Amino acid sequence: MQKPHYPKELLRQAREIKLLICDVDGVLSNGQVIIGNQGEELKTFNIKDGFGLKSLMQHKIHVAIITGRRSEIVEKRCRELSIKHIYQGQVDKIAAYEELCEKLSVEPSQVCHVGDDLPDLPLMRRSGLGVTVADGHWFVRQNADWTTQSNGGFGAVREIIDLILESKGLLEKHLQEYT
Repeated sequence: MQKPHYPKELLRQAREIKLLICDVDGVLSNGQVIIGNQGEELKTFNIKDGFGLKSLMQHKIHVAIITGRRSEIVEKRCRELSIKHIYQGQVDKIAAYEELCEKLSVEPSQVCHVGDDLPDLPLMRRSGLGVTVADGHWFVRQNADWTTQSNGGFGAVREIIDLILESKGLLEKHLQEYT
């Protein structure tokens, strides 16, 4: 796969981003929840997404989670990645979004929100950059500023991180650190 070519307007929107907010199920995971015989819950996360999130935070861009479900697995994954801003069990995601923006002194135009289904749409529409994943609900894809090539849980978040870093002129330097 070649380095993507991004439209100028998309790069302009991404250049303003100071906060990336992700949903979990269907974005950071593939949207499947596996429940074992003892009631244990399992999810899969993509290592490329995790590495990208750490890279984004190293470049002083905040990362947050706002999700409607509550899961110990999400807490554990966020600890592993050093994500400090976690809002789980959010029936009203807008309240969490507004609290987070105020707490971090970030304007909605400086937020990239990534979602995959209808409850994410109000946050995507409030944000400077609303992104969905390739397998997001059709109505969400129709209303997003950008749709990734990858499905949720399969590197879609890493695509968004590369876009943000590219828009800020940081991607090439970041890549060169590994050659």
